[in-house]
Amino acid sequence: MPDKLLPVQEKDRIASLDMMRGFAILGIFLVNMMSFHSPLLYLDPHRWWDSSLDKGVYAFIDIFAQASFYPLFSLLFGYGVIILRERAIDRGYSFAAIGSRRFLVLLAAGILHAFLIWHGDILVNYAVFGLIALLFFRLSGKALLITGILLYILPNLLMGLLMLVTVLFVPDSETSLYDLESAVSSSEVYKDGTFAEITSQRITDWYMVNNEVSFIILLLSIMPLFLIGAGAAKLKLLEKLANFQKRAAIMFAVFFAAGLLIKLVPYIGPDNLATEYFQDLFGGPLLAASYAIMIALLADTEKGSRLLMPLTWVGRMSLSNYLFQSIVCTLIFYGYGLGFYGDISMAGGTLLAVGIYLFQILLSRLWLTRFKYGPFEWLWRSATYLSVPPIRRSK
Repeated sequence: MPDKLLPVQEKDRIASLDMMRGFAILGIFLVNMMSFHSPLLYLDPHRWWDSSLDKGVYAFIDIFAQASFYPLFSLLFGYGVIILRERAIDRGYSFAAIGSRRFLVLLAAGILHAFLIWHGDILVNYAVFGLIALLFFRLSGKALLITGILLYILPNLLMGLLMLVTVLFVPDSETSLYDLESAVSSSEVYKDGTFAEITSQRITDWYMVNNEVSFIILLLSIMPLFLIGAGAAKLKLLEKLANFQKRAAIMFAVFFAAGLLIKLVPYIGPDNLATEYFQDLFGGPLLAASYAIMIALLADTEKGSRLLMPLTWVGRMSLSNYLFQSIVCTLIFYGYGLGFYGDISMAGGTLLAVGIYLFQILLSRLWLTRFKYGPFEWLWRSATYLSVPPIRRSK
């Protein structure tokens, strides 16, 4: 009879993982905020905002946050799944059933989130790609790292080269992804539409980034990161950080410099479909890796650990905070809420995101003094383990 399988206990959590999750939730929010208040799917952000302040804020987010924090969260997702898998196996359970339940619950939550709250949902993709990734988790840590890196680099490098050939021989007007007419019409729906009209637009926008072609691109840019994170977890790289701090510091510097250089290419060189693809698909993950190493190194020091503690509170209930951001922002900007869609500047939206995140730090801290898990995390754990863990802290 296997030992009863329970959620990871507080004393067994890896603090730096929660700090990274909290940091990722901030970065993801800064990027998502643009889509909460503006039709980012259809517009050219370099031309949509006029003021130098808005352009500067956009450039900062584009360079340091865009396409960096979803990869960071993906790496952490893979790392966390392996921790759960190893705990299940150590107690005599098959992880196939537990992992499948976990991802199916996430899929259900993602469908509700994507179609009823916000089109920019990532949970559906994480759930589907997580189910596929289950096929790889039996591999060794080294094999997972190599497989993930190859699955990421080779297809995306080929895709980037195809885009480079395209921009060399096809006029810009035929390769542009921007559509001013759709930007204006979707803005009108989100600002003044009914819930039903907004839901229809939301589904249209969701399909824009989740169609058959996009699915392949997303699969090859997200699932390999799960595998890399899973490989790092099997090798216990975070737990063994003290053994190679100097090498980690060098890796941080190299990844950050290389990532920043690639992210700057559209600003210091030609700005086209190919350079933007390389910027996001290669520069973004390199910065993500550098952020992860930076936080791991800081978390390994007393001062750094204290400094990053607020990120831990947000990170321990990261999915609840992610959903909270969507609910609050759609109520602020959509027609069935306050209807401020399109009325806020790039800088104003960023300031609002920072303000909401600071509130989430406080709210997360207060919640965790009374409860062991975030509300969504508790529901997710209950469905995963087919038992209801106590959520309240004992007095």
